[in-house]
Amino acid sequence: MTRREAVDLWLETPKVRNGIIAVILLNAIVLGMETSNSLMAVAGPLIVGLDRLCLSIFVMEIALKLYARRSAYFRSGWNVFDFAIVGIALVPAGQGLSVLRALRILRLLRVVSVAPALRRVVEGFITALPGMGSVFLLMGLIFYIASVMATKLFGAAFPDWFGTLGVSAYSLFQIMTLESWSMGIVRPVMEVYPEAWLFFVPFIMVTTFAVVNLLVGLIVNSMQVAHSAEEVAMTESYRDEVLDRLRKIETHLQKGDQNSSQ
Repeated sequence: MTRREAVDLWLETPKVRNGIIAVILLNAIVLGMETSNSLMAVAGPLIVGLDRLCLSIFVMEIALKLYARRSAYFRSGWNVFDFAIVGIALVPAGQGLSVLRALRILRLLRVVSVAPALRRVVEGFITALPGMGSVFLLMGLIFYIASVMATKLFGAAFPDWFGTLGVSAYSLFQIMTLESWSMGIVRPVMEVYPEAWLFFVPFIMVTTFAVVNLLVGLIVNSMQVAHSAEEVAMTESYRDEVLDRLRKIETHLQKGDQNSSQ
């Protein structure tokens, strides 16, 4: 085993992984403490020092991975994600780039790349994106049609809610989320247009209870598919490992038989 292979294996051990997760969580707490003026006044140098220590550990981890895997490091999307997150934190604060320093909290997202369970969730969500695009297109069509209708029907009496196409779309989005939709919007409209429920109730049924649940179903199904694929991969890996051990045992037994026959 070469030194690079040994370093790579060491980086994948549970002890190192758990240690990196602990540093990520500590760094998240430290970055939160930096937002408190009172804490910075009392222990500012200590907090800044802890932040730099966490960043140094992240840089060291990536440097070791680059040493062990070289160009193969960038073949993994999660490694590229880690590299970008840590790289943002290394950008100097001056010269109009201070806004990037606020993005240091994104280091907390490294928990996703380190924890397999969270990684499965994200991979399932990404797998669901093509199907979600079709659902979003359908929802966009529904919102456009409903916004035009609401503007034509209620715009004259309620310009603040349905005066323009954009305002109508925003009001309908609020109704879809069921946030103050009844007492805040629909009932006042029904005082002027008693039959307005014939428009709003079907809209809520279609968007809130049908299309949104369709999105949830797509995401759940994609996560199940990703989890099943990972289980299959783990089973195949275990099978290959068992077969390799059996071949070694068989080779060892054959050598033993040859030595005994001689």
